[in-house]
Amino acid sequence: MGHNVDLSNYQIRTDLAIETISDKTIEGVISQKSVENGITITNIDVNEVGSKNIGKKKGSYVTIEFDDVTDFENEKKVEKIFSRELKKMLNKLKIKDDSSCLVIGLGNSKSTPDSLGPLTINNLIVTNHLFELNQVDDGFRKVAVLIPGVMGQTGLETSEVIASIVNQFKPDFLIAIDALASQSVERVNKTIQMTDTGIHPGSGVGNSRKEISYETLQIPCIAIGVPTVVDAVTIVADTINYMHKHYTYSKLNIDNPMNKLLTSNPNYLKKKFTLNQQDKETLLGIVGTLSDIEIKQLLFEVLTPIGFNLMVTPKEVDFLIDKLSFLIGNGINHTLHKKI
Repeated sequence: MGHNVDLSNYQIRTDLAIETISDKTIEGVISQKSVENGITITNIDVNEVGSKNIGKKKGSYVTIEFDDVTDFENEKKVEKIFSRELKKMLNKLKIKDDSSCLVIGLGNSKSTPDSLGPLTINNLIVTNHLFELNQVDDGFRKVAVLIPGVMGQTGLETSEVIASIVNQFKPDFLIAIDALASQSVERVNKTIQMTDTGIHPGSGVGNSRKEISYETLQIPCIAIGVPTVVDAVTIVADTINYMHKHYTYSKLNIDNPMNKLLTSNPNYLKKKFTLNQQDKETLLGIVGTLSDIEIKQLLFEVLTPIGFNLMVTPKEVDFLIDKLSFLIGNGINHTLHKKI
């Protein structure tokens, strides 16, 4: 018995360019990966052809992946790399050291997983008003910030609020910070993406609004985001995948003497072994005959009509968002101001 899968209604919910390419070679997409102090940096350049192939806008995407920012030393390593990569993006856009900047903290400050933008703004060094009073030392640039709220709070389209401020303040470039969505549990609160293509506010919670980009504002727009949520379809699909890996690893190592010496089960995700379709079908029956995308479609068909395709975030999200907003805020300060 098979399952006829209709993919027309299912869209993989991810804001991360890296999740649209995986390890595949795609025409129009150039990807370069490096690892530094256990932190993975992936640079992705997408041209017009690549844009059509992966469904992401033409431009540059930088993804920084890490294991933990609750450790002080690791947090500083991530912050240093983030600041360095942001400087590279400013240089690529030919933004000068004295160019003025408007930083936007997108999101809802009353919803913890959506509060990354507003909390980051609270950690920024704001100087525009000091320039007006001629009270700024050399090494600082003109920086203003804005927390526009969300349409549910203000009744106003966020992009229109920002456009009005841009028309009045006339910054040379804009940085927008927002929470994102991922299609992988492993990347939640462990990934930073920056891109020169702008952003759609609300996309992280499936409520995409009018974009903030060069096309809409006529100034360079850099978007910085962290995936803070995944949907229930992703969680269940990942769990099925982990079950498959656990089953295969356990079967391959059932007679391994080393495992008999361990006091706890080994982390099979960190082991190298080959998965096979027969194991998957043995463990999961009919579901095991489906591909990863077909499994997600099946789960979407099951959960969406009953309203259970929930957006989910880790229980320690309060602590992690505080850490991440502090890290990103410090990184932006070091990038924008030479004296920091």
